[in-house]
Amino acid sequence: MDKKLYKSNINKKLCGVCGGIAEYFGIDPTLVRLAWVLFTLLGGAGILAYIISAIVIPDHPQE
Repeated sequence: MDKKLYKSNINKKLCGVCGGIAEYFGIDPTLVRLAWVLFTLLGGAGILAYIISAIVIPDHPQE
């Protein structure tokens, strides 16, 4: 199976990064968002990581 990581078009709040990660791993997007908030609050690098992810991860191609 050829899985690729894309930003989500469905589970989208800001850029679709957390929704895309959740779709890739097959988990609930809320869990990914909570983990990202926790990562941001504990280390502070979550905001920078989100911005970089939003730029690097491609949009999901339209079918």
